[in-house]
Amino acid sequence: MKKLIQIIKNNLSNLVFFGIGLILLISTDAKAFVHQCLMKLGFFQPKLEQFEPKTLHKNYLNFQLINDQAETFSLEDLRGKVVFLNFWATWCPPCVAEMPSIEVLHDKFKTDEEVLILTIEIEKNQKKAQEFMKRKKLNLPIFYPNSAIPTELFNGNLPTTIILDKEGNIVHSTLGMADYSGDEIVNFLNSLKARNE
Repeated sequence: MKKLIQIIKNNLSNLVFFGIGLILLISTDAKAFVHQCLMKLGFFQPKLEQFEPKTLHKNYLNFQLINDQAETFSLEDLRGKVVFLNFWATWCPPCVAEMPSIEVLHDKFKTDEEVLILTIEIEKNQKKAQEFMKRKKLNLPIFYPNSAIPTELFNGNLPTTIILDKEGNIVHSTLGMADYSGDEIVNFLNSLKARNE
């Protein structure tokens, strides 16, 4: 028994690191916590270079969404507004990590009728998404795909954020996690709002 205790003492730091590594490997919340810490240190800032629209055909505007109240609409219905689309899933650690920053952004624009912040849970699991928001104490409205998601908007990378200008042009995309709580994204969305006024 003394030999076993000595072996444990000698390898305690290795066991602790192994345990932490195992938790990070298994737990979505633990991974999200690490990602959030990195965001607070200034990593994962969105690169907000606006690009000119490349597509002449905007078939992606036919994309249909549904909310928790079973109200449906298409992106075409949102023309005239700046639209921030965030595609996410409850099991995706980077998605979980950036969600509080998206809520901060949403809160800054929630009374602005010209800018919409839409979080789109790609698995269409309403109950799971609502439980996630409740557990994380988030108050973001959740939307779900109500038609096939166009590849111009989402090609499978999670999270993905797309920004549409008032004409429905894709003017920005971020593949992967970013911190949307800062002034840079607010200024970017406001600059799009001011265009063509």
